[in-house]
Amino acid sequence: MDRLSRIGLVSTLVVLVGMSSSAQTQQMKETPAAGKAEQTRAQQLMGDIAPKLAELTDSVLFGDIWERPGLAKRDRSLVTISALIAMNRPDQLRSHLALARRNGVTETEIVEAITHLAFYTGWPNAVGAVAVAREVFAQK
Repeated sequence: MDRLSRIGLVSTLVVLVGMSSSAQTQQMKETPAAGKAEQTRAQQLMGDIAPKLAELTDSVLFGDIWERPGLAKRDRSLVTISALIAMNRPDQLRSHLALARRNGVTETEIVEAITHLAFYTGWPNAVGAVAVAREVFAQK
């Protein structure tokens, strides 16, 4: 696979990562009390317009890629937030910072990653990420 193809693949995966929340990575699940199916975050965000993309997000991205044994979810979260900071994707960063915290990444580690990335991805990306992190940290 040539460099441009790899970049395109990584970009596509990062966009998909930003569209779903791991808190709702399972396929449709039954709500015991109501007997109704609960939608995943991907289905809520795009299922009405792009149901196949929502299905792929749930089954491939979060059902397969995020479950692979080669990296811990904590490490996947660090990789994902780094990519989102580098690409200046604050909307997706917001949900993935919250997910990173649930996956064991500390606030100190998140801030250190942002500081480190300032030198590789640009100062504006890091400053924007700090603003998003402030919002997420305040939602304890």
